[in-house]
Amino acid sequence: MARGTVIEEYVTSLGRALTGPHRRKRDLVTEARDSLFDAADALERAGLARAEAERAAVEEFGPVGEIAPDYQRELAAGAGRRLGRVLFLTVPLSALMWSVIWQVFPTRQVDLVNRPDWFVPTARAVDILQLLTGLLGGVAVLALGRGLRRIRRPERIARALGVMVWALLPVMIVLCAALMFGANGPQGFEDYPPGVGLSWVSALFMALQLYGACRCLQSSRRALLA
Repeated sequence: MARGTVIEEYVTSLGRALTGPHRRKRDLVTEARDSLFDAADALERAGLARAEAERAAVEEFGPVGEIAPDYQRELAAGAGRRLGRVLFLTVPLSALMWSVIWQVFPTRQVDLVNRPDWFVPTARAVDILQLLTGLLGGVAVLALGRGLRRIRRPERIARALGVMVWALLPVMIVLCAALMFGANGPQGFEDYPPGVGLSWVSALFMALQLYGACRCLQSSRRALLA
């Protein structure tokens, strides 16, 4: 048997059992492989044949079914930290940029007068939701970073974060659409270059948030089922 065959088969099986951020998953699998090779080398120096040393190292390391859940929780926590950072950075930044745009856009006085009564409360609701989303993202980063040792099931936090992003998506679409179209938005904004550019930036931010939410749901689901 070629050197490393048993260990490579084991780490391949471990990799297939895990779902999560690619880089962190690769690091975890690489750490497992290195540990197994170190253990096998020590056993070989102690007198065991290479194949037997690798089998013993794998057996001591533990079955994939027993090892994978802990690795999967780490991957779920990593996905949660990544999404938390995205929310903490992009949501407040998006709110700030839109606030600046509305301050500098040459709005006609008639547009301000014709705004419906619900316009300001709806705008405030959007601001509050964005602020809370950014804050929750920051809290998740701390909880799944420095506070990880105190949390027994980090995958639940990651899953809650992913669910929150998807739950807020239709709410934000409805509120923002109401502000833009239901309120007969300011004339000429659709041709205002900074506004158009910021709309694309906001769409990119949302895509990043939804991608992170999907990764959280995928990795946390595997952890919860483990």
